[in-house]
Amino acid sequence: MKRPILIILAVLLADQALKFWVKLGFFLGESVPMFGEGHTWAYLQFVENKGMAFGLEFGGEFGKVALTLFRMVAVVGIGYLLWKAVKAKRSQGLVVSLALIFAGAMGNIIDSAIYGLIFDASTPFQKAVLFPVEGGYASFLHGAVVDMFYFPLAQGHFPQWLPIWGGEDYEFFRPVFNIADAAISVGVVLLILVQNAEERRTRNAEKQEQVVPPPAE
Repeated sequence: MKRPILIILAVLLADQALKFWVKLGFFLGESVPMFGEGHTWAYLQFVENKGMAFGLEFGGEFGKVALTLFRMVAVVGIGYLLWKAVKAKRSQGLVVSLALIFAGAMGNIIDSAIYGLIFDASTPFQKAVLFPVEGGYASFLHGAVVDMFYFPLAQGHFPQWLPIWGGEDYEFFRPVFNIADAAISVGVVLLILVQNAEERRTRNAEKQEQVVPPPAE
């Protein structure tokens, strides 16, 4: 059980440390090149997300509370699956993928649940303060998730002849995200790869059983 616990703690500590640093040190909307001036493909850009991963939102305030509660239920389910996987001594790939997803979900739950209670509001003109005397900017479960990684790797215009999007601007990669989002994404991709590998091994084992002739009497 030691490895998944270490993964979860490492992701949570890195995620929350970076979020605290950005929340307390950046103005809302402030953007800084990660690798110095002239490198326009990677930024730390402080945005606050009231919805899902990568800046997606839905359902207003009710939707936000519902999403946070859903995340909490999902974390309990993922934690149970992780515990079962460890107890059953499943593959390390499966255990690591579940640990990453669990840690990422927990990281964003912390923001949604308590950031509104412990920080005052960030604005383009004022940095946030931790434990402000007048209280936080939102109630329990109404906090915003702190995002900061922005990678505009490619920008341009779609050709005019292209249906629907012809002539419009495009940008890849537009969403701003955080370490927790990245952990969830890596965990999901790894989980898919592990499941596919296990299915292939199972199919190959079944084929070998069918090919091997029965022992001679």
